[in-house]
Amino acid sequence: MDLKKEIKLSDLVPRRKRKPGAARAASKPTSGRAKKRELVGLKVGASQLAASRVVNNGSAKLVGVARLPLERGVVVAGEVRDVPALARALDKLFTDNKLPRRGVRLGLATNRIGVRAFEIDGIADERQLDNAIRFRAHEAVSIPIDQAVLDYHVVGEAVDEAGNVSRRILLAAAYRESIDRYVEACRAAGIELVGIDLEAFALLRAVAPAERSQTDKPVALVAVSLGHDRSTLAISDGETCEFTRVLEWGGEKLESAIAFDLGVTPDEAHELLLDASLEGDPDRVEDSRQAAMRESLRRELQKLARELVASLQFYQSQPGSLAISQILISGGASRLPGLPEELERLTRVSVRRADPLAHVQASDSVRSRDDLASLAIAIGLGVEV
Repeated sequence: MDLKKEIKLSDLVPRRKRKPGAARAASKPTSGRAKKRELVGLKVGASQLAASRVVNNGSAKLVGVARLPLERGVVVAGEVRDVPALARALDKLFTDNKLPRRGVRLGLATNRIGVRAFEIDGIADERQLDNAIRFRAHEAVSIPIDQAVLDYHVVGEAVDEAGNVSRRILLAAAYRESIDRYVEACRAAGIELVGIDLEAFALLRAVAPAERSQTDKPVALVAVSLGHDRSTLAISDGETCEFTRVLEWGGEKLESAIAFDLGVTPDEAHELLLDASLEGDPDRVEDSRQAAMRESLRRELQKLARELVASLQFYQSQPGSLAISQILISGGASRLPGLPEELERLTRVSVRRADPLAHVQASDSVRSRDDLASLAIAIGLGVEV
């Protein structure tokens, strides 16, 4: 199947010179009025489906969000294991929330997607450039090219004194089989995809802070979405996502730690986690069970911190990497009281909760929701790029 006939693979990577959190101004028709485009951002996780409905009209307006629990085992490690079950869940999500089934952008997050940046020198012809990039893709990504869906964008260009052109290329490659199963489930649910995006890029679009002053020292923007079974890490220089990784750590690790250390069932551990806190209260007398649970959470967070530190060190070992000033966190697990402070202590990097509504207008009813942290990526998927 030729996926280019099904979806716009150009949505796999951000546009050149784009701020990661900003919405691109829509093209203007001859009337002079901005062209309005409504997008539904769709995130498929291991434990839930999440969707946003965003009207892009020069700026982004979030007009609705929706969530639906997903049965365990339907999606595992970002891969669809049960296409019919996912199709039924998607149909229910869109039906119950009256979401339009056209104009849907799907997010992907799996270690079976590769993102690489490299330089191409001395090629001016666009067709030759395309061939050269696809040739380099053999070396740049570990996915066999005959099994891959590829897309790229030129994110930087320079000309030397002799007139030779050097271009910096951002390449994205995904296993065709993985994408096929998502497309199949969406088609069965009557959903028309207009694009597939990396969740890392959507996360940056949603939570990137306002543009920094030209006098500010350039620093890397680090964003992490703590999901149920895995977490998405994205690092940007303010214009381009330069590094992304899917961490094999999610909020369910906290539940598992509680269940093991306290000898309770997974369901009981889930309920205990909902009321847990890492914040100290000198006026509160804790029983031994509460103290044991807090210690379990702290030990498990050490594993997350080690993965974060290793990823940040790898990024900073690359040529041209920037200093890291802070980490923005979102996702359901980020709501645990005291978690940002604990991660900051463990990583020795400033950590704070991200604002999922940083780049969208939203009604008071949406802003008052207490689950927005779980919707950050879905919101970013709905923002025009």
